[in-house]
Amino acid sequence: MPSIFYFFTEEERHLRANDRPFNLSYHYANNAIKTSKYNIFTFLPLNLFEQFRRLANAYFLFLFILQLIPQISSLSWFTTAVPLILVLAITAVKDASDDINRHKSDNQVNNRRVNVLIDGELRNEKWMNVQVGDIIKLENNQFVTADLLLLSSMCCIAVSHCLGFLVLTMSHWLRCEPPNNRLDKFKGSLTLDGQTYALDNDKVLLRGCTLRNTEWCFGLVIFGGPDTKLMQNSGKTTFKRTSIDHLMNVLVLCIFGFLASMCTVLAIGNAIWEVNEGSVFTVFLPRESGAGAGLSAFLSFWSYVIILNTVVPISLYVSVEIIRLGNSFYIDWDRKMYYPKSDTPAQARTTTLNEELGQIKYIFSDKTGTLTQNIMTFNKCSINGKAYGELFDFARQRVEITEVRDEHCYLILADPKFVFHDHSLVETVREGNPEAQAFFRLLALCHTVMPEEKKEGELFYQAQSPDEGALVTAARNFGFVFRSRTPESITVIEMGKQVTYELLAVLDFNNVRKRMSVIVSSPEGKLTLFCKGADTIIYERLHPSCNKLMEVTTGHLNEYAGDGLRTLVLAYKDLDKGYMDEWKKRHHEASTAIDGREERLDELYEEIEKDMLLLGATAVEDKLQEGVPQTIEQLAKADIKIWVLTGDKQETAENIGYSCNMLREEMKDVFIVAANTAEGVKEELQ
Repeated sequence: MPSIFYFFTEEERHLRANDRPFNLSYHYANNAIKTSKYNIFTFLPLNLFEQFRRLANAYFLFLFILQLIPQISSLSWFTTAVPLILVLAITAVKDASDDINRHKSDNQVNNRRVNVLIDGELRNEKWMNVQVGDIIKLENNQFVTADLLLLSSMCCIAVSHCLGFLVLTMSHWLRCEPPNNRLDKFKGSLTLDGQTYALDNDKVLLRGCTLRNTEWCFGLVIFGGPDTKLMQNSGKTTFKRTSIDHLMNVLVLCIFGFLASMCTVLAIGNAIWEVNEGSVFTVFLPRESGAGAGLSAFLSFWSYVIILNTVVPISLYVSVEIIRLGNSFYIDWDRKMYYPKSDTPAQARTTTLNEELGQIKYIFSDKTGTLTQNIMTFNKCSINGKAYGELFDFARQRVEITEVRDEHCYLILADPKFVFHDHSLVETVREGNPEAQAFFRLLALCHTVMPEEKKEGELFYQAQSPDEGALVTAARNFGFVFRSRTPESITVIEMGKQVTYELLAVLDFNNVRKRMSVIVSSPEGKLTLFCKGADTIIYERLHPSCNKLMEVTTGHLNEYAGDGLRTLVLAYKDLDKGYMDEWKKRHHEASTAIDGREERLDELYEEIEKDMLLLGATAVEDKLQEGVPQTIEQLAKADIKIWVLTGDKQETAENIGYSCNMLREEMKDVFIVAANTAEGVKEELQ
């Protein structure tokens, strides 16, 4: 009977936790990866195909074929075959060496070991043998094996109660989106004991990451190997051609044109000679029957192509390859590119792209963590229209701070490294100022930080963003200590008194929203929404009664931005219990939906995040890394155009631009493009 094959595109992934037979029936990709281009059987044909894409190699192959035709060949075939084979062999050896290194890297990754839960016990398995639906255990500083749904760790966050990994049975279903390359988005739902829980990007650990600051965690494999987001973004290994390769192809084309012109002129000369003088020499050079001047000229054309083949430089490519190989060794040996702090030398991972380093015209760089140290310190703040963080003398002049005073030693669990010189803020909080206390209460509650107490009295915060870590640490040192959290609650020590808030909802931060909110219930039953975000976003959602306070706070924000500080605005809103119950029900329905989830959640977030009351603003400092201004200055001298991406306010961006030498005082034609549409930007540029 004829075989029938079915081809389909995966539209939604279904799997059962810890049920290999069921999951294998879907034929999902296992966790083995392959980044190499060749194997033993495909190396020769694929490598030859890639090499003959070079015009010179294709030309000499064509020349070799011509030399096999006796009527036009005037040279032995091996005069072309030997150098061609030599060139192909040298390049093939280099390509094989590069690919062998890829194979070694693949084998090293595929043979890493991880603990997999099989038949109720943990077994040590190779990464390549891990399947979709397996439950694996990771330990601190281990690489994440595949794309995982975080089930449990020292702090369980996946669902509203901790998932015991040993109770996961075939009744626990997971539905999610198919494999894709979107690193910032994930949609799915988990059915557990008849209840459905929403899954988003915060519940997923991606392959290629490293587990930090957590002793262990258990995860459910969602995507493996080529289906992981890391591999989906890496794409297929291709034959990369540099601008030098393209230039050489153009040069060879010009040489071909020159060669064809010479051969044409000589062939025409041969035809003229055959017509005028050829009959005289037929005694010595007899013609074949039916062969006239035209055929003779045609055959002569190809003969001249063979004779003049040395015009095309077959050794050019070999010379370039040898230079690239030698250059890669120089890169590896370059002491000035060695970073002693982490014992990291430069490493040329490929020998085909080295010369591109010297032809860079544009550099696109992120600011945070690239130009800056990504180490944030709480510097200044504005609370209810009053600015804190500056020290002034009696003439209202700024005072230079020459010594550090610890104003927070009276607090339990205070961070001894924290420094804030304006003692008036400490007194304001101590005196019970309601706005100041609400300000730091918000900082202690509105975040995604995880606390860790390795020793009694020594509290450490693990934050996804250094900004959040700096703000929570500031709240901790002003009497509002974030102590612990569960999926349903947040515990804070407020001025020495422990208070546990019920966590009703977390409205996540993303690049579109540019804000984050939490909705909590106090022990007295008071419902409050706390929100922090970019000033332009928060200002649009404030109650009209905040207009006067907003003007004062804007002045402070402009001062902070002028000093190059990163700013956030804080606001809050009291909620009605009846409305909150109804909103929470709609929120659960929207968060568990697969289709249109993001749109439905955005509508709910917009609905509740309005008519808020302004509390104030924070200013955090992120210092430049060592040598950044000097490096940018040298790059500018090399006529390299530099672009820096930042999400800061315009004033902050300008200040950072001057401090890192992106902008200089002697620049006269600095202009700002502030349009929001493509047409508007075009008009401003023109």
